[in-house]
Amino acid sequence: MYTLIAVESVEQWGPFCALPGLSTLSPATFTRDNADAHWMVVDGDGAPVARCSLWWRGTPRYPGHRLGLIGHYAALDPSPARSLLQHACGQLAAHGCTLAVGPMDGSTWQRYRLLTERGVEPRFFLEPDNPDAWPAHFTTNGFAPLAHYYSALNPNLGQCDPRIPDVARRLGAEGVSIRSMDGARFGDELQRIYAVTMASFRHNFLYCPLSEADFVALHHALVPYIHPELIFLAEHVGRPVGFIFGIPDVLQARRGQTIDTVIIKTLAVHPAYAGVGLGSLLTARCQESAHNLGFRRAIHALMHERNTSRTISAHYAQTIRRYTLFARALGDRHQVKPEGADPVPSSPEEVL
Repeated sequence: MYTLIAVESVEQWGPFCALPGLSTLSPATFTRDNADAHWMVVDGDGAPVARCSLWWRGTPRYPGHRLGLIGHYAALDPSPARSLLQHACGQLAAHGCTLAVGPMDGSTWQRYRLLTERGVEPRFFLEPDNPDAWPAHFTTNGFAPLAHYYSALNPNLGQCDPRIPDVARRLGAEGVSIRSMDGARFGDELQRIYAVTMASFRHNFLYCPLSEADFVALHHALVPYIHPELIFLAEHVGRPVGFIFGIPDVLQARRGQTIDTVIIKTLAVHPAYAGVGLGSLLTARCQESAHNLGFRRAIHALMHERNTSRTISAHYAQTIRRYTLFARALGDRHQVKPEGADPVPSSPEEVL
């Protein structure tokens, strides 16, 4: 016997947050993610067994639909998951949504999608994780894949893309320069990265704008782990036109291993410079620097299936993990429009 409860008071946040989920939840999360509703399923003893938050205002645009989002998702068993997801879809439909998408914690700037093919590599730093049963919670309740994402492993940072020297000469002759981040000016550098990020990502799948303050806050949490030698900016006449953000896989140390892997977390190129090889050059520079620092491997993290970063990655790496974002049509809508009908993202990117 399960009961659905609307989470509306501070006293309810503790039980809501305590249920294991995709990410650690705290009262601050509610303010940051600005959800429109929170729901919890409790068992006959009043113990929480499933939870989610809902968003129906300010959600990303998607052709032919008004999106509602299901995030902060966690469920201990399929039965309460069914009660929760059916109720969530009913709530979103009642607020005018025609397509439920999840899991997504409000936007793609926060946690979203499920790990659906784990492979044999251990989890890497900043990678979302979930119980293997969770994808079936969605697919058995009317959800189907909306988009797929991949992580790939380059096992040998000593390998080189033979195209890179010519690309470097050509872009250099055109006035494009590449440098590593100035760690002493991290705040200023983030402002420059923010500018190219917003220009680069604005046509990407399920994009929502993000304020500079929120962007800086997301990255300041990573300060203890940052190596400036793994972050590169491309500039043209002093203007930022691309960047790549690498970070060590500190989860290796927590497992008692030597850190020999760098994670390529974000790669972005301004649309005006797309298609000229700048993303490939940034990737090569980051991997070369990582190799010189003693790293042996690189993980190209969480790439959208149709993003050009996958083409760049294919020169070095093999897929090690797959992730899926799910959707379910609401009301009298019976089909989810294939994501592939949307325009191809204009530049390589991914934000974990």
